[in-house]
Amino acid sequence: MEENIREVGRGSVGFGSSYRRGSHADLKKRSEIAAVLGGQVWMIRPDKDAKTANPCLWMQSGVVEFKSCNNFYDCTTCKYDEGMRKQAEKGKHPTWQDAMRRKPSLDRVCRHTLTRRIAGRACAYNYECSACDFDQFFEEVWAAKNPSHPYDTQNIKGFQIPLGSYFHQGHTWARIESGGVIRIGMDDFSLKLLGKADAFDLPLMGKELSQGKVGWGLKRGANLADVLSPVGGVIVEVNSGLREKPMTANCAPYDEGWLFVIRNEDTRGSLKKLMDDTVSLNWMAGEIGKLEAMMESVAGPLAADGGSITDDVYGNLPALGWKNLTRTFLKTE
Repeated sequence: MEENIREVGRGSVGFGSSYRRGSHADLKKRSEIAAVLGGQVWMIRPDKDAKTANPCLWMQSGVVEFKSCNNFYDCTTCKYDEGMRKQAEKGKHPTWQDAMRRKPSLDRVCRHTLTRRIAGRACAYNYECSACDFDQFFEEVWAAKNPSHPYDTQNIKGFQIPLGSYFHQGHTWARIESGGVIRIGMDDFSLKLLGKADAFDLPLMGKELSQGKVGWGLKRGANLADVLSPVGGVIVEVNSGLREKPMTANCAPYDEGWLFVIRNEDTRGSLKKLMDDTVSLNWMAGEIGKLEAMMESVAGPLAADGGSITDDVYGNLPALGWKNLTRTFLKTE
């Protein structure tokens, strides 16, 4: 998660994989697995020697040979972790904590270092994480305030779509992060559509939001846009920096421009009604086509080459109407 790999990266197909951008000519090659995502060809080469990008604690401690974390490091709700602990209680193998305690002192690193979420840090509590002040700080404070970054993005006519995120039809995104929390923001399309925000009317920490209901607002001059929340849950962190610099959302909607973090008891279930990155690319292309048709209706034919749409659609074409844009794309009045 710390590396932003663009051209060649590591994945977790089987025991791991290498992947790269390809061309349509590569589709005929048999040495790699070809996949097409949003018009972009990706070439994948499974590699048994590759390391998983999200290693499980049971793997890093040496109890199992290979296991990639598929529960966003939320061990408390992980079925695999529960099963492994039950087997350990029966004496079939050590716990990951006991396995780490048997290692030389210099190798007894913090569980967050084991999972590559922080740099080298020694464990000072003999793997009694419930008694560790740093562990609580990391899970409850640090992780929520420090967003992960998309490992890659796709560009569709000037609009960025991050891979690894989920999208709501009201043009908001959600991304599951360390510990199973869900980070939320507005997508690049909506922010370029409405232009520079003067302010965001964000909810307070502790407020409970409902999926598909109005969760916050964006202000520009005398105009206010209500925005639907992509998921439900309790807000555990708000991006206070946006109160002073709302433009951050426009400049980096998927990074420093996030809005808030939500905790939901059913993390995976809350995303079932959203679009993953494979579906969202086609959906976004359709939304851009809809916007182009609206722009042509008030400004005449667009450039023949399609080009990229301006960063401030409403500001350059106010005749489109604020309410018309929010009703059509944000699904609100």
